[in-house]
Amino acid sequence: MENKKTLVLGASLKPHRVSHQAIQRLVNAGHEVVAIGLREGIVAGVSVQKDRPLLTAVDTLSLYLNARNQEAFYDYIEEVNPKRIIFNPGAENIYLYQWAKSKGIEVENACSLVMLALDQY
Repeated sequence: MENKKTLVLGASLKPHRVSHQAIQRLVNAGHEVVAIGLREGIVAGVSVQKDRPLLTAVDTLSLYLNARNQEAFYDYIEEVNPKRIIFNPGAENIYLYQWAKSKGIEVENACSLVMLALDQY
């Protein structure tokens, strides 16, 4: 399987949160993961950061923030320039979706966990 460097935006340290589970499954599937959340900590060996690290070669941005909370990250998302953005349930955002498409970024309204489970990631 190809390693798809993934930025999880909206990462949670709480095990019952879907973003937490996604980090675990991404790591288990062999993907490189960078995680940004409200609190710093470790999930599946990945440091969850509060800051916005300079990243290159990001394949996938897996979004777990609602549309309103995404606004503060628009410039950062443009800077990261992922090949694809997955809008997980609750993260749908028509503005960001259309902007990404206009930049040639692949967009999906999907669930990263389901995609991983079905080997469609």
